[in-house]
Amino acid sequence: MSVQEQNEESDFHYLYEDEDELITKTGDSFRDRVSTIDKRGRRVWVYPHKPKGTFHRFRALTAAILIAIMVGTPFIKMNGEPFVLLNVIERKFIIFGMQFWMQDFFLFALMFIALVIFIVLFTAIFGRIWCGWACPQTIFMEMVFRKIEFMIEGDGPKQRKLNQSPESFSKIFKKTLKHTIFFALSWVIGNIFLSYIIGVDELFHIISEPVSRHAVGFTAMFCFTLVFYGIFARFREQACIYICPYGRLQSVLLDKNSIVVAYYFVRGEPRTKLRKGIDASTAGDCIDCGLCVRVCPTGIDIRNGTQLECVNCTACIDACNSVMKKVHKPKNLIKYASMNQIESNQKFRITQRIALYSTLLVALIVLISVLIVTKSELGVTMFRAKGTEYIINEDKSISNLYTLTLINKTSEQSEIEIRVEDIPAKVKLIGRDKLILKPNQLLETAVIIKIPEEYAEKERLEIKVGFYKNGKKINSLKTNFSSPGD
Repeated sequence: MSVQEQNEESDFHYLYEDEDELITKTGDSFRDRVSTIDKRGRRVWVYPHKPKGTFHRFRALTAAILIAIMVGTPFIKMNGEPFVLLNVIERKFIIFGMQFWMQDFFLFALMFIALVIFIVLFTAIFGRIWCGWACPQTIFMEMVFRKIEFMIEGDGPKQRKLNQSPESFSKIFKKTLKHTIFFALSWVIGNIFLSYIIGVDELFHIISEPVSRHAVGFTAMFCFTLVFYGIFARFREQACIYICPYGRLQSVLLDKNSIVVAYYFVRGEPRTKLRKGIDASTAGDCIDCGLCVRVCPTGIDIRNGTQLECVNCTACIDACNSVMKKVHKPKNLIKYASMNQIESNQKFRITQRIALYSTLLVALIVLISVLIVTKSELGVTMFRAKGTEYIINEDKSISNLYTLTLINKTSEQSEIEIRVEDIPAKVKLIGRDKLILKPNQLLETAVIIKIPEEYAEKERLEIKVGFYKNGKKINSLKTNFSSPGD
């Protein structure tokens, strides 16, 4: 082997801490283990090359837009309320300005089912494009933290060399600077995510006021920061491989019709390094430079086919295209394609599975939309008070005591009027003259309903109660009325 060939081979191996662990030949050995674990069970730290190219520029632009949306959304308000709020503590949820309470939980169940079907459908068609282009883990890791690491420590080979070098002022300074910035960014990201739960107003109170007044809030903030710092500083691609269930579901969600980042092996094989005397008619377009492996943030060889660790980040596409341009060969040796397109040049087609998923998804979206449009702005539960019996009044009318729970699901103050719809009954509030609900208020109270004697003689009397706001009925329910006729 010539010196040049030896250098090429060594360059191909530098990605890993243990050079003997990299498998460069075509075969199924890669299926025996995860790419970031060596034969002794130790983690193989990945030092990817700095990606560059057309796809990377589009991904960077997409990431900038998504980060701006994620950071800016908590500050958007509608009618004085957050545009998006996921307050699991107080069981209050606001999605795109629409407020939901626990009484609307069935809507969340339907939304979750619709989301699962959408993920299955989207993956069946486009593979893991979400992971590479829109997943927060990938966006922050590759477009924020990794770029800062490149700026401070240099490209992949320089990072590896720095880690293996003895302690020095330069190394300590770079590591300290990097991890300080990582921790600060993790604190910012943690606070952003926390603002989706408690709202930016409450978050500002926690930040601006003494720690003793918000011990729980500061604890939550610190925990969020530690989690994000641990993920982006150390855990990294392991989150996609071991924690995220989406990658594990690939084997059942993908088929030969799914579009993924794929190596065009029909054109690329047999792999042949550029040497004098090589017969170009028998050689594939892949020159076995290994650049597609060096830029991979999860340390895989895309030429081995779709793998658990692949997040469809397109770094290998850009890397391969740059090599193909230099050797004067057609681009897209690695590209977005399905196995059917590569093996038999078939065009994408709508399968029965895709048609079924699409039909179910459309039906669920229509159902959810109808339920949201018809959702009442007032949540009501009303039951006869426990342990009470009917009361016969002096005028022979019959009274029942009820416990009433009201939830104002709007951001406006509401005065509610209660009417019994089907019989001439009277409603009396206990302890108050008017029933006024503040914005987003949950109110528990009691009311007495009194009906004339002639209606109380019926067995199993059921009455219909309407709730009105500004003369317009906004909710109604049916409840039992106890009387001597029972």
